[in-house]
Amino acid sequence: MRALLFLALLFSLLFSSEIKEPIRSFTSSGGVVDLLYKNGKLYSATNASCVDIFDYKSGELIKKIKVEKIEDFMGDLVDSKVYSVDLFDEKILVLSQDRQGFRRVHIHQDEKSKLLFDYSKSLTVSKARFLDENTILLGLLSNELVSYDINKGSINWMIQVSGAKFSDFVLSETKEIVVVADESGDLKIHSTKDGKRLKLLSGQNLDNVFQVDYKNSVIATAGQDRRAVIYDLKSDSSHYFESGFLIYSVGLSPSGRVVGYASDEENNISLVDLSTKELLGIFGGNKMTLTKIVFVDESEFLAASDDRVINLYSVK
Repeated sequence: MRALLFLALLFSLLFSSEIKEPIRSFTSSGGVVDLLYKNGKLYSATNASCVDIFDYKSGELIKKIKVEKIEDFMGDLVDSKVYSVDLFDEKILVLSQDRQGFRRVHIHQDEKSKLLFDYSKSLTVSKARFLDENTILLGLLSNELVSYDINKGSINWMIQVSGAKFSDFVLSETKEIVVVADESGDLKIHSTKDGKRLKLLSGQNLDNVFQVDYKNSVIATAGQDRRAVIYDLKSDSSHYFESGFLIYSVGLSPSGRVVGYASDEENNISLVDLSTKELLGIFGGNKMTLTKIVFVDESEFLAASDDRVINLYSVK
């Protein structure tokens, strides 16, 4: 069955001569590390010490949240890389690089940024997301998950996911579960209430999973083994699409019916309808390695890369 899926997709790729170009683009302050779309705004976390906020319809840069630059090992002042950005109501969560390789976290609200913690906590946080107004979830490079209380400035719980190096995590729409990806290729599903492991998904990715996405009980991965694996939790089934190059990024539409993944060394994106396995198109125009694929809705999606340009595409 998997061989047939691969051959069908390969046939579509071979006979698809048209690479679709972006319908519009946004220019960020630096290479884009993380990307979030919410409530008509686009939030771009960059490697240039800032988060850029764009009006989605007009494309206008309406705000820039800056973080302080840091000293490198030579004592020179350099840009701080913003690793992730998230939003809860009017609060903006900003995770950035700090001294000695550690991280700092700010909450930005009412035109002010409040520091939650800095390098003195000795935490190598790779990703941060809101669980609720007063709780954030941290994914550490050591593959530990940390539930952190904002008001108390303390840890609710902390668990070791596995001995493999952390890659990525994604929350379900209800934020009740988190799916963790790491260099083992296995996916671990945990409860965000207490950190308890609920499920292990294994045997499909054979190497490091760079990214993972979750929409409507469908999970998609971007694998170093050149596989984009699809897990359907409702039917307890899985399959994968193969690429000729490392798959660095993946994204699912809100319904979970369409997957987009980085499919070749030219940084093109293949879109596939998961119900029919039909290739919907190949989308190009990205000059550097893809970092995020984010669907705005079922008809449009965004692609960010190590470049400053964020491309917008129409699915049709």
